[in-house]
Amino acid sequence: MGKGAKRKLSRKPAVKLKPKLSPMPPPRPVDALSPSRVSSEVLDRLWLVVLSRRDADPAVSHSARLLSRGIGKVAQKFGEEAVECLIESVAGNRAALIGESADVLYHLVVLWVAGGVRPEEVWAELVRREGISGIAEKASRSAALLTRKLP
Repeated sequence: MGKGAKRKLSRKPAVKLKPKLSPMPPPRPVDALSPSRVSSEVLDRLWLVVLSRRDADPAVSHSARLLSRGIGKVAQKFGEEAVECLIESVAGNRAALIGESADVLYHLVVLWVAGGVRPEEVWAELVRREGISGIAEKASRSAALLTRKLP
């Protein structure tokens, strides 16, 4: 705007707004080579934010909008983001792979909230699998699936 120019204000009717949602803390600058500054705890914090958005206005919160559409749509969106992540991986686009990976993790957290899963349940399962051969662990899951009767 130039010197002396007047700013034109739009006159919109007053709208009653819902209380503002508590935002996620602003991203902190990260030294990519310093593990002490980067932590998987961000997923726990993200889960808490998404959980807090469950009952928020879908017009105000992307997480609320996703959750309001039901677990089927949340799962579909997760799948779409996973495919985009795979495409960037195969293309060798490292920067895009990092961004798409963040999208996948966000949508996974939304899926956890929609499905009633807490992060510590997933962490406990990862700890349970720690030190088990991937081949042996997969074989144990396959055997369990064969013995289970389908409804």
